[in-house]
Amino acid sequence: MNQPLAYVHPGAKIAKNVVIEPFTTISNNVVIGEGTWIGSNVTIMEGARIGKNCNIFPGAVISAPPQDLKYNGEDTTVEIGDNVTIRECVTINKGTTDRMKTVIGKNCLIMAYCHVAHDCSIGDNCIFSNNSTLAGHVSVGNNVVMAGLVAVHQFVTIGSFSFVTGGSLVRKDVPPYVKAAREPLSFAGINSVGLRRNGYSPEKIREIQNIYRILYQKNYNNTQAIQIIEAEMEATPERDEIILFVKDSKRGIMKGYISNS
Repeated sequence: MNQPLAYVHPGAKIAKNVVIEPFTTISNNVVIGEGTWIGSNVTIMEGARIGKNCNIFPGAVISAPPQDLKYNGEDTTVEIGDNVTIRECVTINKGTTDRMKTVIGKNCLIMAYCHVAHDCSIGDNCIFSNNSTLAGHVSVGNNVVMAGLVAVHQFVTIGSFSFVTGGSLVRKDVPPYVKAAREPLSFAGINSVGLRRNGYSPEKIREIQNIYRILYQKNYNNTQAIQIIEAEMEATPERDEIILFVKDSKRGIMKGYISNS
């Protein structure tokens, strides 16, 4: 249902049961899935691919050109999964030739004034609290929670089921299953609350805790810690995910907490 005061380009592909409120602009080469609600004063620019049953609140700008001086008008996209809620004044930029797209998975909540820059990849079931900002080329796993006012450096990777506390400056990679806090950003334990909420057993949580004790609390360097984890810990999907994350880290993982007292 399009309000007469909304502008929808004839080349946009709008599914059934989509509601578009007044004063919204939807450009050419846009696809919007069934059951999605687009609030007033939303701008959806060329290259947006929006899934089913999404809610996009007033003031959001989706698929604007990247804030990257190297961008030269390439045909790139923003891809947003089903059941995503994008709150007021969120900005999501489309990709560049690096990845050609910016991706947000299913069932995510992106709260007011967040910014997702070009070529970011965000997994499913993520929650970004108000004013969290991702620079370009950031990769975020599934079930990640960011508190408010988090700023993530370009090319950083944040592992699945991690929690980043409010006001954090994320300059290094954040491994999966952990809490990240303090300044500089440091390991603050595993995300046991998030793991329990997502059905992880006490035994599995203890396994993850034991892995991170070796990695962060035994005074080993990362290479030594990984060798010990591989030799002494039973192979499980979680163990292997952590090992692979550390080995593949391009920026290096965040450090363990060192008290200044």
